[in-house]
Amino acid sequence: MAATIDTFEHEALFYEGVDGFVDGTLPFLREGLDAGEPMLVAVGPEKIARLRAALGSQADAVEFVDMTVLGRNPGRIISAWWDFVEAHPDEPIRGIGEPVWAGRGASELVECQLHESLLNVAFAETASFRLLCPYDVGALAEGALHEARCSHPVVDSRASSHYRGAERLLSPFQTPLPAPGGPAASSAFDADSLAEVRRTVTDWAARAGLPRVRAADLVLAVSEAAANSIVHGGGHGVLRAWSEDGSLVCEIRDRGRISDPLIGRRRPGLDATAGRGVWLAHQVCDLVQVRSSADGTVVRVHMAV
Repeated sequence: MAATIDTFEHEALFYEGVDGFVDGTLPFLREGLDAGEPMLVAVGPEKIARLRAALGSQADAVEFVDMTVLGRNPGRIISAWWDFVEAHPDEPIRGIGEPVWAGRGASELVECQLHESLLNVAFAETASFRLLCPYDVGALAEGALHEARCSHPVVDSRASSHYRGAERLLSPFQTPLPAPGGPAASSAFDADSLAEVRRTVTDWAARAGLPRVRAADLVLAVSEAAANSIVHGGGHGVLRAWSEDGSLVCEIRDRGRISDPLIGRRRPGLDATAGRGVWLAHQVCDLVQVRSSADGTVVRVHMAV
C-alpha cells in the first residue's frame, strides 16, 4: 500500500503521444487503486477511453470527466476539484487533470497557466491530495512546458528548479492582460448608467451575431461585473468591447482591487456576500479573465460567436 501523504502534492508529468500518456499515468492510478483511494481523472475523451481499456474492470473505481467540456473555460476547473475534495473528507485522494492541450487559443492558454498556479493556493491547506497534470512534450510549445515547470513544485518526480514559490506564485494574477486584439468600442459608466451598460452590450451582441440566449448570458456577466465596480471599484468604471479570435470580448475596468485571487472559482455558499457575479460569469461565458493589482481590476469575458 502506498504511503499516506499529509499535504497537497502538485506534479507535472511530461509525456509524448497517447501511448506515452497511458504509460505515464497508469502507475499513478494503479497505486491509488491498490491503496483504495478515490480518484478523479479529467482528460480528453480519447485518453479516457485508453485508460478505461488499460484498467479493465478496475476502471469502474475511477471517476472520469471530459476535460474538453469541464475545462473549456479553465476558470471552472478548480471548483470541480474542490467538489471532489469535499466529497471525500478525511481520505487520501488523487487526481489527474490535463487543462493544457494543443490547439488552445492564446487567451485560453494564459488562463490555463494561471489556473495551474492557483491550484497551489487553492489547496495549500488540503491534506492528502495528490494531483498529476500531464503535458504532451510532442504537441506543446516550449513556452507552455516552461510555464508548467514554473507552476508545479514537482516535474517528472523531481523538484522543479523553475517553480515560482509562494512569494511569486500570484504574479500571473497581477500581470496586466494584453491590449485588445482589434478596434475597441469604449464607454464610461457609473451607478446611474448600469441600464445603459446592459443596452450597450445587448446591441454589441446583436451586431456580432450572438444567439439570443448567449447574448443574454453575456449581458448578465457584464452587468454583474459592472455592478461590482460600483460597489467595490470606486463607484464607476470603463466598459470596452471588441472582436478577437472569433469571439466577442467585453471588458470592465475600474480602480478597485480584488484581494482574493480565487474569486469566482468556487461555487458561493448560500450565505456568501461576495464573488457571485464572477462565479456566474464563469458559468455562462466561454472564457473569463480577471486581473487585479495596485493599478486596479480588469474583468474580461469572451463569448464565441
